[in-house]
Amino acid sequence: MKKIMFIGSIGCGKTTLCQKIVGKELHYNKTQAVEFYPQMIDTPGEFIQHRRFYNALQMMAVEAEIIGLVSNCVEEEQVFSPGFAQNFMKPSIGIITQIDLCDDKQIKEAEQRLELAGVNKIFKVSAVEDIGMDVLIKYLNEEAI
Repeated sequence: MKKIMFIGSIGCGKTTLCQKIVGKELHYNKTQAVEFYPQMIDTPGEFIQHRRFYNALQMMAVEAEIIGLVSNCVEEEQVFSPGFAQNFMKPSIGIITQIDLCDDKQIKEAEQRLELAGVNKIFKVSAVEDIGMDVLIKYLNEEAI
């Protein structure tokens, strides 16, 4: 599996993605510090919401093969600055979470926000309803980049 670092706002679903990918029971757990899984890095939402933490994100990205920018489809604000993905010099994907709670317009707006951030590919998932997770996991399990 490609080692991925998840970046996104507080409550967007980064930890839930990690739990689902490793087969743990899903439960809300506010990430207070960076959590390292064998093939994932789960970052606190504060790291994207406060620019003073951008250096820490760049340093942790050295350990990852791919960057996952995570956006909850119910978010309305642009969390990632235009071209944000280029800060990491690594392939970047977008992951839209909680698609089971959104309509097509909200999903399209989330896609546009991630495209503006500079991701190469976008996955639409719901970890709770197990929608799209197989496609994301298959992509992460493909031959290393």
